[in-house]
Amino acid sequence: MKKSGILNPELIRAVAAIGHTQTFVIGDAGLPVPEGVPVVDLSVTHGVPSFAQVLSAVAGELVIESYVYAEECTRANPEMEAFMQKTLQGLPASRVPHETFKEMTKKAQVVVRTGECSSYANVILVAGVNF
Repeated sequence: MKKSGILNPELIRAVAAIGHTQTFVIGDAGLPVPEGVPVVDLSVTHGVPSFAQVLSAVAGELVIESYVYAEECTRANPEMEAFMQKTLQGLPASRVPHETFKEMTKKAQVVVRTGECSSYANVILVAGVNF
């Protein structure tokens, strides 16, 4: 058994399996998962676990070189945007229209569904390398 960090076996497997430049999506409960993209569904109830909890856990384990989120988040969910920017501080960020964001998820290695129920609480993490 792991001592600390991510304990969910599916989630830690997804983190360990991702390669440089591949994408790892963390989404709210309503983000559609494209056909054929593996999903790790962590949702339990409304808000559990939260997007913030999952992003914090994943950011502690995954080497991230950049991230992408929907430009609509700025207007509709500025607290979540601020949380992403703080958690992923120093990393290059791209903002794209939500429809473009959803298209980008089709190339993801995995989508992690949270119990988050606030608008545009979604991020695409681009994996980096640890050397």
